Amino acid sequence: MKPLEGVRILTVEQFGAGPYGSLFLSDLGAEVIKIENAETNGDTSRHVGPRFLGENDSEYFQTLNTNKKSITLDLKSKAGVAALKRLVATADAVMNNLRGDQPEKLGLDYKTLKAVNPAVVCLHISAYGRDNERKAWPGYDFLMQAEAGLMTLTGEPDGPPQRFGSSMIDFMTGMTGAIGLLSCIIRARQTGKGCDVDTCLFDVAMHQLSYPGTWYINGGAMPSRLARSAHQSLTPVQTVQTKDGWIYVMCMKDKFWEELARRIGHPQYLEDPRFATAAARRDNRGALTDVLDEAMSLKTTDEWLGLLRGHLPVAPIYDVAQAIANPFVTAAACVQPVPHPASPNFKMLANPLKIDGQRLELVPCSPLGADNAALLDVEQAAE
Repeated sequence: MKPLEGVRILTVEQFGAGPYGSLFLSDLGAEVIKIENAETNGDTSRHVGPRFLGENDSEYFQTLNTNKKSITLDLKSKAGVAALKRLVATADAVMNNLRGDQPEKLGLDYKTLKAVNPAVVCLHISAYGRDNERKAWPGYDFLMQAEAGLMTLTGEPDGPPQRFGSSMIDFMTGMTGAIGLLSCIIRARQTGKGCDVDTCLFDVAMHQLSYPGTWYINGGAMPSRLARSAHQSLTPVQTVQTKDGWIYVMCMKDKFWEELARRIGHPQYLEDPRFATAAARRDNRGALTDVLDEAMSLKTTDEWLGLLRGHLPVAPIYDVAQAIANPFVTAAACVQPVPHPASPNFKMLANPLKIDGQRLELVPCSPLGADNAALLDVEQAAE
């Protein structure tokens, strides 16, 4: 039994944040029912290329929607609203990732739905929240990275501000929402009373400033981009050049720095006043980088991995092709087959959760509206 079997969640979602959060719920066994609009051919991500899986489906879409069902409803029509309420009566939760002004207009909030199901939990994932002057604003991940200051912490100091390589604010917002949703479902099952639970891309992006933000708020120095993708305070925690590429070292503790100095053949640096303490290494980060580059450029990345792995935290810096081809990825079953009607050999990255040591089963999301007959009555399905 998957841990969320018996939980029914209705979701009005598209693109990243909402689907990523509900993806974990569906993979864990919840019955996640996507409510899509047939007139717009469903979730917009069904049509995001460049790789498609037949009509109204794409590899982008399936990446965020495994194990989900699909029905089509017009939530602005009387028939669609009536069908929604019939489903809400049987559901634990209703979630959406619409603009902040839309849930109330579409009747997806607890104030509207509690009359149908007092225990229903309504999760709202928006760009800027539902209780401020920006509630009607559209917004996306990269905008949040820009305004929350995260782009000024990413990249090299002499380069332009950069975003993360993937949509991490979308993904973190989805996970934040999923945690809030599950917490409120547990309470609702105990008390019989549901609620609204909100999160938004902007709030999550601000929260991702984490400890540098806390330092600054409390009178600390302005955090900034550091050379070599370095840690804000600990060093050496950064990229280092090798004979044929790059390696990342993470000496988060003194013992790891001591091990690194010995294994690169320079134990004398442990007595060097520039590097003898964590504070000294931070103040002399540039000089330490030069020392490490000079020493480690004498061997290849693979040679250094052979000397350092298991003794201190290190990793090669791979591109996507190298990362997927990594033998450890195969050994850990991080890629698994997910046969799709349009692509029998389709594969996906595995869900990172394991239950009793087993990877979660992944099944493609249903085609657009494929579950109408099973979840809606025949008359409503036709409408």
